Amino acid sequence: MTAWVADHVEDRTVVLGLNGAQGTGKSTLARLLQQLLERIHGLRAAIVSLDDIYLSGADRLQRANTIHPLLATRGVPGTHDVDLGIRVLRCLREGRPIALPRFDKAKDERHPAAKWPLWEGRCDVVLFEGWCVGARPQRSDELEAPVNGLERLEDPTGDWRYYVNRELGGHYQALFAELDLLVMLRPPDFDRVYAWREEQEARLRATSSGPEVMSPSAVRRFVMHFERLTLFMWEEMPGRADAIVYLGENHAPIQVDLGDERRDV
Repeated sequence: MTAWVADHVEDRTVVLGLNGAQGTGKSTLARLLQQLLERIHGLRAAIVSLDDIYLSGADRLQRANTIHPLLATRGVPGTHDVDLGIRVLRCLREGRPIALPRFDKAKDERHPAAKWPLWEGRCDVVLFEGWCVGARPQRSDELEAPVNGLERLEDPTGDWRYYVNRELGGHYQALFAELDLLVMLRPPDFDRVYAWREEQEARLRATSSGPEVMSPSAVRRFVMHFERLTLFMWEEMPGRADAIVYLGENHAPIQVDLGDERRDV
């Protein structure tokens, strides 16, 4: 895949979106691509994560109090600072110095801006990773029926999912318009998303007892926030993604589609 990415770099910065559900390995793939692009192709690659442009806890609480309580939980469209994301991507593309935002998930807050790492000099590739990077909104009629217990019990009138969908169809499309390439990581099914996210949390539970660590039931509830859009992306995105990496039950890639080219792994 690194050669495929490098082939798209000519005399401009390429912004590559990495889309994948929770636990699919987006961050790991981004770091690997960054290292290989530099080592093999001599290209400088910056990593930008959708997770690092969350709104502050206070801003999300304000939305939870005025729009819907579920907006207190970070993750869905409507809980990010989209303007910040656009500014970061454009600065990297234009070769201007920019401090790359960082978010502290343990504290549920951004790191102080003074601690953000500064990127200077050329940037050949921007690896922009996130669970809904490149997503498009659903039709309004597709939002009517709840897809899981969270929507049925905590969003019975649909206010939350309609708001999230409107946000996705609005300013988020300007953010995703910055992409030159879109790569999708596709797990076998949604049960794997639950399982892989729980594996991540189990590793945290083994080393920490802090309040940020979730129980298995809390993990299941958390992942439900993303189920609707994840299932829709699996249906809609493959027809326009530039590459699809299909993952097996054991998390390893089993097939990679690069445009018209299909490779078994």
